[in-house]
Amino acid sequence: MIDTRSTTIHVNSRRLRVVVEQRGAGKPLLLVNGIGATGDLFEPFRTHLGDRETITFDAPGVGGSPTVVRPYSMRWMAGLVAGLIDELGHERVDVLGLSWGGALVQELARRHPSSIRRLILTATLPGWTSVPGRPAALGILASPARYHSPAYLRRVAPTLYGGGIARQPDLLDRHAEIRARRPPTYLGYLHQMTAIRRWSSLGWLHKLPHRTLVLAGDDDPIIPLINGRILAGRIPDGRLHVVKGGGHLFLFVRGREMAAVVADFLDSGLAKARRQLRIT
Repeated sequence: MIDTRSTTIHVNSRRLRVVVEQRGAGKPLLLVNGIGATGDLFEPFRTHLGDRETITFDAPGVGGSPTVVRPYSMRWMAGLVAGLIDELGHERVDVLGLSWGGALVQELARRHPSSIRRLILTATLPGWTSVPGRPAALGILASPARYHSPAYLRRVAPTLYGGGIARQPDLLDRHAEIRARRPPTYLGYLHQMTAIRRWSSLGWLHKLPHRTLVLAGDDDPIIPLINGRILAGRIPDGRLHVVKGGGHLFLFVRGREMAAVVADFLDSGLAKARRQLRIT
């Protein structure tokens, strides 16, 4: 049985739209999305995650979360996410961060290490010290226009995301529809861009204590694979999983495959055994 709750939670005087989906008694997994993206975009992935609770939220200025007036830092956002975890009644959660969200959860792991059990960094980077992507993709990324115009997203998606996304029109149409349903405000998008441009994790990744899985595609125009290698190499208990032919959206394009990789990483040996017994 699937129990899905969409609600607004007050954290540090800020309102955040949160969606909690319960599929059994597995450990909770917090999913943190990329720049301008609402938590709803995780739908194609979370359906394959099996018997665990998943949590998504909209960052300020995105989807159902009001825009904040002043620019903020990644440190401020990490405090907001830590407060959200506490408000939901969890001592610790597993955390997956995608792209911009991957940068945010690195900061969360640094500032609030006790809030995280295991860490998954997906198609992400160590901040301004990273190896940059292709100029054409980064030029498109500078504007939130793809969230406001499905037609524009379809036109630029192959250049922006790579990984054969153009060969999956049904998935791209669904992705475009969800994006247009809850687009970011221009100010909210600008705040996210400003926050990550001033941020880097390269100097302290070696201090992160968490068991970490780095997922990276070898056909990602936005974040080249070398950045995943840097993250996995710098984090003491980090390991890299390269997605062959994976573009920036491999988590959604290959949702079932990626969910299996994530579940294998998160589950204890006992949990894996129980899962296999249910399957057989």
